Amino acid sequence: MSGEHQTLALILFSAFVAVTLAITTWVSRNRRGSAEEFYAGGRLFSPMENGFAIAGDYMSAASFLGISGLIALFGYDGMLYSVGFLVAWLVVLLLVAELVRNCGRFTLADVVAARMAERPVRIAAGTSSVTVSVLYLVAQMVGAGSLVALLLGGTGAAARSWAVIGVGALMVIYVSLGGMRATTWIQIVKAVLLMAGSVTLTVLVLVRFHGDFGLMLTTAAERSGHGADFLAPGLRYGGNWTARLDFISLGLALVLGTAGLPHILSRFYTVPTAAAARRSVVWSIGLIGGFYLMTIVLGFGAAAIIGPQAVRASNAAGNTAVPLLALDLGGGAGSTGGTVLFAVVAAIAFATILAVVAGITLASSASVAHDLYASLRSRRAGAKPYSEVAVARAAAVGIGVAAIGLGLLARDLNVAFLVGVAFAVAASANLPVLLYSLFWRNFTTRGAVWSVYGGLVPAVLLVLLSPVVSGSPDALFPGVDFHVFPLQNPGLVSIPLGFLAGWIGTVTSPEAPDPAKHAETEVRALTGAGAV
Repeated sequence: MSGEHQTLALILFSAFVAVTLAITTWVSRNRRGSAEEFYAGGRLFSPMENGFAIAGDYMSAASFLGISGLIALFGYDGMLYSVGFLVAWLVVLLLVAELVRNCGRFTLADVVAARMAERPVRIAAGTSSVTVSVLYLVAQMVGAGSLVALLLGGTGAAARSWAVIGVGALMVIYVSLGGMRATTWIQIVKAVLLMAGSVTLTVLVLVRFHGDFGLMLTTAAERSGHGADFLAPGLRYGGNWTARLDFISLGLALVLGTAGLPHILSRFYTVPTAAAARRSVVWSIGLIGGFYLMTIVLGFGAAAIIGPQAVRASNAAGNTAVPLLALDLGGGAGSTGGTVLFAVVAAIAFATILAVVAGITLASSASVAHDLYASLRSRRAGAKPYSEVAVARAAAVGIGVAAIGLGLLARDLNVAFLVGVAFAVAASANLPVLLYSLFWRNFTTRGAVWSVYGGLVPAVLLVLLSPVVSGSPDALFPGVDFHVFPLQNPGLVSIPLGFLAGWIGTVTSPEAPDPAKHAETEVRALTGAGAV
């Protein structure tokens, strides 16, 4: 890319960083230092504000860069991500949003521990939440590396590495200083910018084809080299039965995983009431629905205008399809319009990454401090609320370092694909225990612990033993082959195992279920009586 692209994009990105750091600094001066302030922003956000923040949290680099790239490369099969991410919100709205807000305080473990033995349940749920969060963070780091490599003219691994390190450092600053209040406002600003940028690009794509969506699809199919197969199922997931099962596995993970994502669940605690939590989801569905419809236009638009070959030449995983599309729509390389539009889109993508990693880091540091630390160090030993917050800030640093390391390792993988793996782990480990706790009267502590580990351990092991890690040219370690599990996404196996382990643990448990605690939890979940 030319020096003009680099300079303008970096100026716009620097302006966003300056604004968000100013917000963080202002919030840090006005915070009370309590756990409720750090984890939940004092529960002072309106449904509209929280809805925008949820959308900002959810519309990640995987959505903006990864999904559009997959559609540009694989056509119809790439759309599964858009459909799966959107349908997942119906599960959140109907099953968990209001109930989670009523039953918990700050984390997923609060909901489960309400009627179980706290210590083992919090350790299990906290471990699972941190694992999911770190996997999700890796995807955002990979997106950051791809963008910077494109901005700086593809100068190689060094540019990507410094981008990953820089994003990691910024996210630690946001979380450590500003907590949930600063993170929320950063996400709101980012959601507005992302929607504005997506609408602009979508309109320009449709104008290029005179509003004829069919013409755009036909052109994309012609340029793809696959003809009509580009617009039909099977280009990526239809080669054999293994690919088809991978397709089903991915769909399950995307639809069920959202309800188990720690950073999404934690957003329901930032509003004052359960009704406000429900209205927040309604706001977010409108924003997210519109956004994912636009990713379909952007993906096929990139295939039609740029061509899959050019997209793949820039980034093998397709992560740079949208910035390249913006460059062309603005007038092409060397034009003022192309330079400006490319720079704006790149800056928005950077803002997207920063806002999402801040939300994920906050949720995972809350799990470390509120669940793991509070369980391993008994509350009776005199641990005060501010000491828990101090642990959360320290945990943010450790999680940031871990995410940077893994992001450097996985820098050549597609970001949407990486998020699919995180969703599979969330659906396997967090969703079963959450649903059992809310709806099964006879659920016990052993069932809760077994449910978490029975989903988490198989999901992680199956990923490690899959073609994602070894045995394929696109693997993390392409030079070795120790894969024995044929699917790239473990959800088809690990999600049922999580539910099965919870059921076996419960029916074999020596402890009798406590009907009084279940009744109390049920009343609290459905009415909000006694909710924090």
